[in-house]
Amino acid sequence: MITDTHTHLYSSQFKEDQKEMIKRAKDAGVSRFFIPAIDASYTENMLKLEENFPLDVYLMMGLHPTSVKENYLDELAHVKEWIDKRNFYAIGEIGIDLYWDKTFLKQQQEAFRTQIKWAKEKKIPIVIHCRNAFDEIFEILEEEKEDTLRGIFHCFTGTKKQALQAISYNMKLGIGGVVTFKNGKIDAFLHEIDIAHIVLETDAPYLAPAPYRGKRNESSYITNVVDKLVDIYGRSFEEISKITTQNSKDVFGI
Repeated sequence: MITDTHTHLYSSQFKEDQKEMIKRAKDAGVSRFFIPAIDASYTENMLKLEENFPLDVYLMMGLHPTSVKENYLDELAHVKEWIDKRNFYAIGEIGIDLYWDKTFLKQQQEAFRTQIKWAKEKKIPIVIHCRNAFDEIFEILEEEKEDTLRGIFHCFTGTKKQALQAISYNMKLGIGGVVTFKNGKIDAFLHEIDIAHIVLETDAPYLAPAPYRGKRNESSYITNVVDKLVDIYGRSFEEISKITTQNSKDVFGI
């Protein structure tokens, strides 16, 4: 059993072949798909996905940092309304992204902090999006840390030092296609990180692993990530799949 802890199966890029794409993933051994939210404009498609694949998908709810704009308070209200209405498996993806624009940094920080507090209240994990913002995210995690707070650093691309700091906040490292890139860098030290701290992800339709880099990603390609971890950790494909799925269960509680 392989778990994809982060895949946008509701993306418009899968509009023409969503059912077939999910079947390819299931045929490849992927049986659990955790679905991150972005903003209110995607909620309907997420709920429809869950309706169509109730035994396979597990929804999150949250406000993505690149969707934090002038109307971010309305977007946060949308998140709060939904997490009070029904169960979700995580608050995510949330965080700080300073790659494209720093205009809304303060609002991103507020949204991140607010959603962490909600996750603690609901006793569910967080899934963190971090781009060019490790210091800013660690600052907030340091303020908000407690034994019950747990989660995943989605698409981890930091240094070994940053990996250990993330782990110190009870976060797993989400490892996907980047680990297969020649310039991905994390493969250089990942063997020094205990596999107990690793979960698998694709971030489909983004960040396809080699040899599909630059093309549309899909959840079946997670097997290429497993193959790379087989090389890094010197364990079998089955062991990597089993351990990382158990790690995902430790995070999501299911």
